[in-house]
Amino acid sequence: MFAAVCLNRENQPYYINLKLDPVRGDYMRRIYEDIIPGYYSDKIHWNSIRPDGAVPDDLMKDMLDESYRLVLESFSKKKQREILGITCCGAVCSECSCYRTLCRGCNELSGKVFHAPDGKACPIYRCAVNRKHLTSCARCEELPCTIWKETKDPQLTDEEFQADIQKRIHNLKWDECTEEGEN
Repeated sequence: MFAAVCLNRENQPYYINLKLDPVRGDYMRRIYEDIIPGYYSDKIHWNSIRPDGAVPDDLMKDMLDESYRLVLESFSKKKQREILGITCCGAVCSECSCYRTLCRGCNELSGKVFHAPDGKACPIYRCAVNRKHLTSCARCEELPCTIWKETKDPQLTDEEFQADIQKRIHNLKWDECTEEGEN
């Protein structure tokens, strides 16, 4: 849970609780009287915002994004990929015809999927997760790298493979915020 909506007796929201960096939360509480320490929450990390108050909608959206990112980062990298529903390379296992038949998925198998060399993780997984310690390839400066280009499904034509790479990169784009705290 990254946001909690507190409802009054008429089922109308009177506070939205969000997790913020403690310094930013303290700063926001000083600027806006409609932001107070978390109602029924940890008063250091959580903040309650009146949804119909003076806090601009764009700022509220930014704070929602920050809360989501902070809560997501509290999970292990493996759990983050599971929550996001993608693998480290941006593939969506549930869209693969081999998923749940030949393969249980990259996240569950720690990269040792059906198409990887016996007993080893997929080269992309080995690089991103094992070597670079990233949640995914989203923050890699080399994306798409040589490893991506060499890890081609032989059933795909060159055009289909290029389209697949672009789709996986697109899937990773919205994942970038989850790795801001990583080195």
